[in-house]
Amino acid sequence: MLMQADLPEDIDALRALVLEQSRMLAEERAASEARLTELGVAKGEADAEIERLQSIIDAFMRHRFGRRSEQLDADQLQLGLEDVEIALGHARAARDAVAPRSRSDQPRKTNRGSLPAHLERIEQIVDIEEKVCPCCSGALHQIGEDVAERLDVVPTTFRVLVTRRPRYGCRSCEGAIVQAPAPARIVEGGIPAEALIAQVPVSKYADHVPLYRQAQIYARQDIKLDRSTLADWVGRAAWYLRPLRDRTLEELRRSERLFADETTAPVLDPGRGRTKTGQLWAYARDDRQWGGVGPPMVAYVYAADRKAERPGTHLGDFAGILQVDGYGGYTALAKRRGQQLSLAFCWSHVRRKFYDLAASSPVATEILRRIAMLYAIEDG
Repeated sequence: MLMQADLPEDIDALRALVLEQSRMLAEERAASEARLTELGVAKGEADAEIERLQSIIDAFMRHRFGRRSEQLDADQLQLGLEDVEIALGHARAARDAVAPRSRSDQPRKTNRGSLPAHLERIEQIVDIEEKVCPCCSGALHQIGEDVAERLDVVPTTFRVLVTRRPRYGCRSCEGAIVQAPAPARIVEGGIPAEALIAQVPVSKYADHVPLYRQAQIYARQDIKLDRSTLADWVGRAAWYLRPLRDRTLEELRRSERLFADETTAPVLDPGRGRTKTGQLWAYARDDRQWGGVGPPMVAYVYAADRKAERPGTHLGDFAGILQVDGYGGYTALAKRRGQQLSLAFCWSHVRRKFYDLAASSPVATEILRRIAMLYAIEDG
């Protein structure tokens, strides 16, 4: 910016200076307009891409919850949605980088108060450097604050537990040496702590991370563990947990009502170079909605096949109501047990048959309406 003292007194020089300043302002204005035009085109392209991806997601959701919903596998839907939603996030980031929205333009979406209370809070204060009024140079005082919470994560961190056991001797009788006994370990003489051993089967069975991939994850922190070592830990953990599984089954057998179901599980078939189909049976109870005082629990039992005698072996002397699907093995079990066992069949399985007929049968449509009324009662 030119100050008055910098202006020349000569008229021709002053005219030349004004013309030069006008030319520079015109060039800056043209460059700014060009940038704004470019930003507008890029933002328009990003908005169009976001709209296209959102329409794909909407189509997925209509397929999931529309009339053909029962013909779409839920896992396949989630996989398809993941890729589209990742692309949608990429497009939004590109749009925001081209033309960031002001604070007032952004929708008010906040997680304040919704994050679990048990999580550790690490506070950081972002404050001004000088607490002096920009107008009168007086001292500023705090009149409020804005608080925002974000969810953070600490990646898997290994640590080493060092156990020291001092040994004590007596100066009077040097033959006596006293020391606290070593704590028991799941792997005697091994390096894993109990928490690490628990982490390995949880990752394998709950998160579906194979042992060789877990070994690769650990290797990124220079922890060298081969797959066979992890497999040994899983086997030992299973041995220690078996009494808990048996105790859970024993408690479930004393329940008044149980839910039972089974699903296929691919199992390696050594020597044949392929997998075979096993069965994983689940027995569960949760009577909290009906005033039950027993804690909710579930036990899983593996079997090599789906023979009708399997549920009878698993359930032992259970007597009460058994909620099941249409598998014939449960019906055979109920016939053998007589009045000791009553079957409550699953409404979802019954509903499927009428769902297939609803388009051509008014009776099936009416039955679906009545089943929906039962669902509404349970939801209430």
